[in-house]
Parts: sequence; C-alpha cells; structure tokens
Amino acid sequence: MMIQPLDYFATLVSQDDAIPLFEAALAVAQGIDERLDFGATQAIVDNFAVTLQRRLAPDTTDIQKLRLLNQFFYRELGFGGNVNHFYDIGNSLLPQVIATRRGIPISLAVLYMEIAQQIGLQVKGIAFPDHFLMRLSVPSGEIILDPLSGISLTREALEEWLLPYIEPAEEPLKSALAHHLHAAHPREILARMLRNLKAILIEDGNWEAFLAVQQRLVILLPDDITERRDRGLAYANLLRPQPALQDLETYLAKRPYASDAAMLREKLPGLREARKRPG
Repeated sequence: MMIQPLDYFATLVSQDDAIPLFEAALAVAQGIDERLDFGATQAIVDNFAVTLQRRLAPDTTDIQKLRLLNQFFYRELGFGGNVNHFYDIGNSLLPQVIATRRGIPISLAVLYMEIAQQIGLQVKGIAFPDHFLMRLSVPSGEIILDPLSGISLTREALEEWLLPYIEPAEEPLKSALAHHLHAAHPREILARMLRNLKAILIEDGNWEAFLAVQQRLVILLPDDITERRDRGLAYANLLRPQPALQDLETYLAKRPYASDAAMLREKLPGLREARKRPG
C-alpha cells in the first residue's frame, strides 16, 4: 500500500537525531503539489553532486571544496535570489527553486547543503533573524556564508544585520551574535520553511494549501499549541467544523487566558451548529 504524503512526512521527522533535511524539505513541497516526483528531483541534485565530485582530487581541502562549490552553484548553475519576486511561493518549494534557479536564502541553503554534504563538506544552516545563513567550520575558524551569493560575511557585517533585532543595552552585541550563529537543527529549519509558506498562503487565502502546511507544522512541533490552533482555524475556513472544534477546544483548554481566547470562543457555537447539519 502506498504511504500517504502526510504519513511520509511524519516518518521523516520522527527521529530527532536522524531527520533527512533535503528529503523532508521535498516532502514540504509535496504538501503543496502532490504530483511532485521525488525520484526525479533527487536525481537532479545527485547529478549536480556527481558532476562536482569528479572535479575533486582526493586531497582537496575543505576550503578548496568550498570555492569549487561556490563556482559551480552560483556561476555555472546560476542559482541566486529571486529579488524581483521575493514572496513568490515557488521560492520556498525546492522543485521550483531547482527548475528556476531562483529562491530565498533558506531554500537555496537547503539545496546548497545537500550538494555540500554529498561531496564531504559539512555546511550547517544558521537560523539568523530575517536572513538564513550557512556555516562551515575549518581549522582556522568559522566561515559564515550568505546563501544568496556564497559570499563570506565579516563579523562587522553580521553585527550590522543583527543590530535591529536586539537591545544592545540589555544584551551585548558580541554575545548576541555568538548566540545567533549556532547551527540550526533540521527541525528548526523545516519549521522556518513551513512558516514562510504559511505567511504567504494566509495572504493568498489559499486555505487548502495552508491546511497542508499546518498539518506538517503540528507533526513537526507537537508541543506548540499555537500550531494546533492555526490548524483549527484552517479547518474552520474550509467548513470542516468537527476537526476545527477539536483543535480550537484543545487550544482553549491549554490556553484559557490567551489574548485570542475570547475571539476563538465566539467561533465555537457556530462550529457546533455547523457540525449538526447534514453533510
């Protein structure tokens, strides 16, 4: 029996220490387009890695690998930021990013890190505020990379980017920067990708796709009750009162004094009445 897309995603993210980031990110895209051909998409990326691997000598250092990967990824393949249509949903879906060679920092980073891993380069993601980054540890220190260009970022540039997101009087800039440069866990990266999609879809009013995203967020972050609430709201907008009630009542039981509790309680009678109507 063929496994359902949602069950497949749940399987991929079930073990905290063994989440295959690239495959799980493809499963995020499958939530938006169930026609996605996993094998074909993975084969394209594997071919990228094989092409690059053939150029590497056995004694190629990590710094040399990084330079070759940047040349290949940004110049030869032409990947870069979709600056003219930054909020296009395709920028967050890996198959479209691969097809168009355009994306946003986090989607480009996930693709870049997959190729890097296949050539033996341990590039990690950094969930930096407002702009996802990448990190490579080498004997001389840490190299911080911008996924839009592959450019190595200086401490001064990183501090300037971070400054709008902290209160320097309360948190010294140096320690704040160190905190924000830790390697992100795959679960954290996937949650950020899903929330990017969520923000776009709610603007578009695409509740079917929004629900697909929310279902994955609930699976990915089972202890985050706000994601359960948002799934309930998606069900309500899709006129599915029974699951909407289950999610919203669960949220209100756990957060009876939340700032949105009164607004949500006002929805419950209408949902209960709708549940009684013949389908």
